[in-house]
Amino acid sequence: MSALRRLLALVAASALSGCLMGPDFSAPDPGLPQTGLGADTARSGLDPQWWRVFRDPTLVDLETRVAAQNLDLRTAALRIAESRAQRGIVASAAAPDVNGAAKYTHSLYSDNGLVSLLTPLAGGHPISVQPMDEYTPALDLSWEIDLWGKVARQTEAAEAQVEATEDARRGALTSTLAEAARDYIQLRGLQTQLRIGEDNARTADEIVALARARESGGMTTALDVENAAAQADAVKAAIPPLRAQIQISIDALSFLVNLPPNGLRGEFLRARPTPRGPDRLGAGVAFDLARRRPDIRQAEAQLHAATATIGVATAAFYPSISLTGMVGLDSLNFNTLFQPNSIEYAVGPSLTLPIFDGGRLKSNLELTETQQQEAYIGYHKTVLRAWHEVADALAAWRGEKDRLARLDSQCEHAHRALALARDRYGQGVAEFLVVLDAERGALAADEQRAASEANVSLDLVQLYKALGGGWEAFAPAAAAAN
Repeated sequence: MSALRRLLALVAASALSGCLMGPDFSAPDPGLPQTGLGADTARSGLDPQWWRVFRDPTLVDLETRVAAQNLDLRTAALRIAESRAQRGIVASAAAPDVNGAAKYTHSLYSDNGLVSLLTPLAGGHPISVQPMDEYTPALDLSWEIDLWGKVARQTEAAEAQVEATEDARRGALTSTLAEAARDYIQLRGLQTQLRIGEDNARTADEIVALARARESGGMTTALDVENAAAQADAVKAAIPPLRAQIQISIDALSFLVNLPPNGLRGEFLRARPTPRGPDRLGAGVAFDLARRRPDIRQAEAQLHAATATIGVATAAFYPSISLTGMVGLDSLNFNTLFQPNSIEYAVGPSLTLPIFDGGRLKSNLELTETQQQEAYIGYHKTVLRAWHEVADALAAWRGEKDRLARLDSQCEHAHRALALARDRYGQGVAEFLVVLDAERGALAADEQRAASEANVSLDLVQLYKALGGGWEAFAPAAAAAN
């Protein structure tokens, strides 16, 4: 027993001071420039509920409902629970495995079987065997000592996978909320275009009436009337597709909040202006990108898991030591089962040493090292792509904002030109073709301005998404709502 105690003490000490095989993970330098994104940015950082920058209560309410009710986000939350359960399964390998067992047998051996071989020992008299009972309750113990950190590295990899899954959910939240904002902005933009189309249809009808009045007075021909009517029909023909697109946009938003088609029609059918964001952004510096973007953090966690897996493959080259034991009771009579002399036990270590495996362990180590290199390239690519997305989104937002300012001026001039053309035509000093050209110009300017106004907001959504958006701070509330 003293030797056994010394062995157990030695193994326990080795387990507590056991080394970890393979490289230790350290977060890589993302390599992002530590400079601002432009003169119109500040270090104030992003609002976690960034959509409030549009100052639209309906959009704020929509985003809150999407975070709480979207089916993709619920699925992502369940995947986090799955990865945590998987981590628990892996970590359990570090603890002893204890199982209880109990067996009762009622047996009778054949007189003509092996028992008959004992007849010569009994002086040639046949031996008659009676039925007998046997009671054997026991506890079985097994414990693989993690001398080389194999289980520790497996647990480290599983923990990194949990982090990757959590970041995947943050990424899903980022994309889903951005999609909801885009759909909402597009809906308001379509409603603005519909209002412009209906206004232009009324203007076109007024021009038709003016042409008919001049024809009745003999000041023009039916040609002007027909041209005016054709232009009015062209303007009105653009209205039904806009109404159809509005319905499609409402259905898309309904799907995001887990509602059937037309689920949000009562709330969103009434037109509202296209939300406009701020002219200056508190977007932070580029270095913050690595701490905010879920896909970068997910790629880093996957690199961490791949690095820890190298340690698992390395530890497989070393001997594994396990402790196995059994303690129980054994008696042919239940009345004596719990007496001290019914106790039986067996305990002892076992050693497994890999000697020849046909190169399996070496190949497995090479595989894990290659996968770790692949994960690093994936991390670097994710960071590089993120930086490009930020630069592209910022350039698009700035460019569209400047374009909108020019289109505002164009609309003012186009409508003034249309008013002047109508007056001059009514006075008989201008041809009707001038009115038609002015009307087409005003219509095109209005449509381009409405589309550009929506695009400025859409580019802002894309920029906030590229910057990581700060959605992480909103994730716990969304998870609680789920």
